[in-house]
Amino acid sequence: MQTLSTAVETKYAQLQAALREMGRVVIGFSGGVDSTLLLRVAIDTLGTEQVLAIIGDSESYPTRELAEAKKLAEEMGARYQVVKSKELEDERYAANPSNRCYYCKSDLFSRLVAIGKEQGFTAVLDGNNADDVGDWRPGQKAARELGVRSPLMEIGMTKAEVRELSRELGLRTWDKPAFACLSSRIPYGSTITREKLTAVEQAEDFLRDLGFAQVRVRHHGEVARIEVASQDITRLLDESLRARVVTRLRELGFKYVALDLQGYRMGSMNEVL
Repeated sequence: MQTLSTAVETKYAQLQAALREMGRVVIGFSGGVDSTLLLRVAIDTLGTEQVLAIIGDSESYPTRELAEAKKLAEEMGARYQVVKSKELEDERYAANPSNRCYYCKSDLFSRLVAIGKEQGFTAVLDGNNADDVGDWRPGQKAARELGVRSPLMEIGMTKAEVRELSRELGLRTWDKPAFACLSSRIPYGSTITREKLTAVEQAEDFLRDLGFAQVRVRHHGEVARIEVASQDITRLLDESLRARVVTRLRELGFKYVALDLQGYRMGSMNEVL
């Protein structure tokens, strides 16, 4: 830990202490930067048998991300379980209100809590970090109602600090781009369907295969609004590449393909709230 800042080293020790106090933990695991760090530290601190990672498999969770989460768990030697989520069957969720995430997390966390009780675990955890405080995250309300804890948030560890510690621990997710469920690509009030989610997933897969690491395809009915990192906007405007993107997205059912000149920014759909 020679390269860690004093602040991160202190928070790392606090995280380990908090986990020891919890004893046996279930972790909602997505394979993202935060939950991967939490899982790794939990295993290192408590031992493999005291930790269970649960991966939610749903229509709004890309197939690539599901496969990656399983691979990461296996690389860390973690015990994990995949739970099938069926949020689209909940009309409240499918209607896509601004608190959509509340219904999704209520369903998922209820399953995690039930599994934890059944198998003798003492705490259920998620990967929210200190930067998530104050952000529009209705899922946090569901977590609080069900007693789910967020140890990274509790010790005040920010996203940048999560990345710093992840890099020190040799986690390949340390610089993984931020990710949110596919439903976040659909404007509030516009019904979420499997067809829309599939179109978004395939469009984003195509763009990632072209080398765009940070990308969102926002689904506005007949219009696909593409967000890429600001430094990638010029590349996407290359004539031959642009033509390939337009052709592929039209094949996926979009009539119009637009590039957002503001570039990628987290939670752009929340700008209307």
